[in-house]
Amino acid sequence: MKRNSGKEKKQSYSAEKNSARILIADDEEIFLNSTADLLRREGFLCDCVTDANQAIIKLKSNQYDAIIADIRMPGNPNLEFIKMLPRFAEDLSAVLVTGYPSQNTAIDAIGLPVTAYMVKPVEFTELLENVTKAVESTRLFRKVSEAKKTIQTWQRSLANLEGGIKKSNRVKAGLEQKDFVDLTLSGVSAALSDVKFIVSGHSRKNEDKAVCHLLDCPRLDELRQAVEETIDVLEKTKSSFKSSELGRIRKKLQTVVKNRLSV
Repeated sequence: MKRNSGKEKKQSYSAEKNSARILIADDEEIFLNSTADLLRREGFLCDCVTDANQAIIKLKSNQYDAIIADIRMPGNPNLEFIKMLPRFAEDLSAVLVTGYPSQNTAIDAIGLPVTAYMVKPVEFTELLENVTKAVESTRLFRKVSEAKKTIQTWQRSLANLEGGIKKSNRVKAGLEQKDFVDLTLSGVSAALSDVKFIVSGHSRKNEDKAVCHLLDCPRLDELRQAVEETIDVLEKTKSSFKSSELGRIRKKLQTVVKNRLSV
């Protein structure tokens, strides 16, 4: 691995990596071990394997924040391993490395969960930057998935509560409504806060073209759809729920979608 000559300004990755776990898959043991050692010095947790089959075993039993994979390692013909990656780790982002670059592999990498395509010998500073971007991308999609699930769960709970109100007396329904608002408002607020954090964090990094624009990503399109469906439910049920809190949430969600989640 190429080391940079001269003094370079040290970049701070501590907040982004936060003990991120990296899987390194490469049959070139010198690169494999030296890369792992250097990343560990930067605070990353690293597991090492020498072929795609070993990598699959690791992926099935552990959660990783990024993977560094050699294009020509055993078990990865024509990027087969990377193409299968979503089956084992749906949101995992990869950094591809190769000593044999080709136009075909570079083109094939487009559309796959690949953050960077690097040619050996790699500069460690550049590798560190790309690994950090891969970790950020992986964690972004996981946060979006969590927020989407929270909103969908709350949406179902709201619909169930409406059904309960129609079947029960209004006094009891009023108590159920209060309990529902108290129990779920914090969860919805947390989900919105997560979305806000995701968007604000990436809006400061819009120059990074490796990470797709927020609401142009398929996973974020799903999140937006979940938010829009929740707004529809709130609109349809507002006559049943005389709650200023639910009305405030509905208006906030409408603002979020109107501003493309850039709250």
